Amino acid sequence: MSGHSGNSGTCVSAASALHCPHGGRAFAAAAPSAVLVDGHPVRTASDVFAVTGCAHTVEGVPRPCVSVRFGPPPRGGVLVDGAAVLLDTTAGQCFDAALVPQGPPVVAAVRRGVTCR
Repeated sequence: MSGHSGNSGTCVSAASALHCPHGGRAFAAAAPSAVLVDGHPVRTASDVFAVTGCAHTVEGVPRPCVSVRFGPPPRGGVLVDGAAVLLDTTAGQCFDAALVPQGPPVVAAVRRGVTCR
């Protein structure tokens, strides 16, 4: 997993913009969390993220990102229903349909609401 990870950062919620490195939009395909930040469900490491609209090609052949996976949370992080809350600093990786790594996701967490330290 690329990117950096730590115990501090802004909580990722349904209001946060998540994209693959090629501009595709990532969204949680799982049921929303019961915990809300500014009225939006908090995203956790157990959520399944799908990607749509990725325009990545390799030698003219479409190889779009289709999923995002986030790395194991650091110890001492905030948990919701036993799953680590995603922060804008949580390491992640985008993958194509063959599970080939495509690069880290771009996370633009909304800076209102909760900051975890």
